[in-house]
Amino acid sequence: MIIGVPKEIKTNENRVALTPAGVMEFVGRGHSVYVQSTAGDGSGFPDEEYTSAGAHILPSIEDVYGIAEMIIKVKEPIEKEYALIKPNQLLFTYFHFASYEPLTNAMIASNAVCLAYETVESSDRSLPLLVPMSEVAGRMAIQQGAKYLEKPQQGRGVLLGGVPGVPPAKVLVLGGGIVGTQAAKMAAGLGAQVTILDVSLKRLRYLSDVMPANVTTMYSNAYTIKRLIKNHDLIIGAVLIPGAKAPNLITKDMLKDMRPGTVIVDVAVDQGGCIETCRPTTHDNPTYIIDEVVHYCVANMPGAVPYTSTIALTNATLPYALQLADKGWKTACKENSELKLGLNVVHGKVVYQGVSEAFGLEYTDVETIL
Repeated sequence: MIIGVPKEIKTNENRVALTPAGVMEFVGRGHSVYVQSTAGDGSGFPDEEYTSAGAHILPSIEDVYGIAEMIIKVKEPIEKEYALIKPNQLLFTYFHFASYEPLTNAMIASNAVCLAYETVESSDRSLPLLVPMSEVAGRMAIQQGAKYLEKPQQGRGVLLGGVPGVPPAKVLVLGGGIVGTQAAKMAAGLGAQVTILDVSLKRLRYLSDVMPANVTTMYSNAYTIKRLIKNHDLIIGAVLIPGAKAPNLITKDMLKDMRPGTVIVDVAVDQGGCIETCRPTTHDNPTYIIDEVVHYCVANMPGAVPYTSTIALTNATLPYALQLADKGWKTACKENSELKLGLNVVHGKVVYQGVSEAFGLEYTDVETIL
C-alpha cells in the first residue's frame, strides 16, 4: 500500500503522525511511505531520518494526498485540505466529527473512508488510540492550570501546592477516565487538594484505592458540581463520550458562583467541551475570560510537547495502521472489531451512531458496508 504522511497545518500543531521508526516498519513489510518535506521537523525528526528509514520525501501536501492510498495524520483535515481528499482514499487520524458539522459534511462529500483514532475501541471499552494523548493532555492540564492561576495571567494568584502555613489550591476534576486520572495524579503530586468526580462507582472505588491521601473521590451529579465550583481554584473538564459530543456539566449561569480568577481547563473541548462557555482556542491565544473566570480551551494541547506526543501516538497507532496496510481497510475491519468501531464515514455514509445523532444525519450500519 502507498502511505502518505502530510505535514500538519493546524495552528501550532507540531506533531507528526509517523516516526522514522514507524516508516521502517512499513517499508520492511513492502509498503511505500511518502512523507511531506519538513513534516517531522516540529517533533525533532528531520527529513534525513525519514529518508534513512526508507521513506520518499515529497515537496508539497498536494503531492502527498495525490499519491497516497492511506493518509495517516494527527489532527482532522482542515478546510484547505478538504479538496485534496480523493474518493476511496483511507484517512486514519483524529476526527472528532461530533463536535464540527462542516468537517462531517466535507468528509461525506469526499467519498473517502474515514477511520477515527478516537472511536477505535477495545473489548474492555477502553480507547487505545486516545489513551496516549489523553495521558499527555491530562498531565498538561495541570501544568497549564497552575500557570494561569498566577495573577499576571489574571488567575486568583494561588500556588497550586501552597507552602508551609498556607493551604494548597483546590482542584476539581470532572471525570475519572484517563485524562481525569492523569490530571488528579499530577495535581496531587504538586501538593494540591484534589476532588475527582465520576458517575461510575466502580471507577471511583478504583481511584480511591490508587490515589494518594490528598485526592477525594465523589459521585458526580449536578448538585455536587454546583456546590464544589464555589470554592475550587482550578477546574479540569475531562468528560468523554466516545464519538459523541461531551455533555455540558457547567453552564454559563454557574460561572457567577465561582470566585474571580478561577481557572477552567476543558480538555474535552475537541468533543464540544463539557463547560458551556468553552470554545476551542489555540496555543497562540489559549485563554479568554468570561465573568472573571479564566478559560483555557486549547483543542490540541499535546501539540505543545510534540516530541513526547509523536512517539507516544505512533507507539499506539502503528499496530493498527500496519493491519490496515497489510490487509486493506475492509478486510482489516472485518477481522478486527476494534478497527471496525473506528469507521465513522465511509463512501458518503455515516456509519457511527454518535456522529449521526449529533447532526441528525442518516445512519448506516457499518456491516452493510463491510
